Amino acid sequence: MTAVENPDPDPTDALSSAPAWGARRELPIAGKVKFCYGPMDCGKSTLALQIDHNLARQGRQGLLLVRHDRSGTPQITSRIGITRTAVELDPGTDVRVLVRDSWAAGRHVDYLIVDEAQFLSPTQVEQLGELADDAHVDVYCFGIATDFRSELFPGARRLFELADELQPVQVEVLCWCGLPGRFNARVRDGRVLREGDTVFVADTEEVSESAAEVNSAPTRAQPETTTVRYQVLCRRHYRRGDLGPTVSHQGQLRLT
Repeated sequence: MTAVENPDPDPTDALSSAPAWGARRELPIAGKVKFCYGPMDCGKSTLALQIDHNLARQGRQGLLLVRHDRSGTPQITSRIGITRTAVELDPGTDVRVLVRDSWAAGRHVDYLIVDEAQFLSPTQVEQLGELADDAHVDVYCFGIATDFRSELFPGARRLFELADELQPVQVEVLCWCGLPGRFNARVRDGRVLREGDTVFVADTEEVSESAAEVNSAPTRAQPETTTVRYQVLCRRHYRRGDLGPTVSHQGQLRLT
């Protein structure tokens, strides 16, 4: 019996032969999209700046992008004191245009560092994937996966769906009880909040609620004198709303 060869094989056929090794080497190397995620205080921004430093030392050129940094300014800030100026992304920013404008100005873009990537729109995440596939730009995203209600941010959800690599940040953050903390509880006046705006920029130290609000249409009126902070909890204590021993300042436990 002689096998019948198909003169026009379907390239989408799962059984079609792979290109020869020599042919594969001629293909351009596509970029990658990597999402490093974890709860607050796990060092995501520090890692972002370290990767930027390492890539720049190799002679590569990149763009630093951010959405709603804790400082309230267009920069990437780390809690250990490292800061770099970045481009602030608005909801309508087309990331592809930023890269094209950089090329037009004579500055090549080999990679993108995107901090607070959970605040990106799903469309912007798709633009990052397009840059990786078509422009061969490596994209490194850093952010929180879930909001204060333990639900995925829209941007983080799309990154989980599209990213080539998903990497939990390895620095472990502990709940006050000593168990690993994964839940970013929003706290006001000693109580864990269950309702409110999804986007509310605050840190693990108390800040004025009126200064931290970034959503133009709050879901309910709240006194301007209240303060808000975040605290990382394990699942059990997040469910119970148990913040543990009395907190002194900057989100740290009083060890007395």
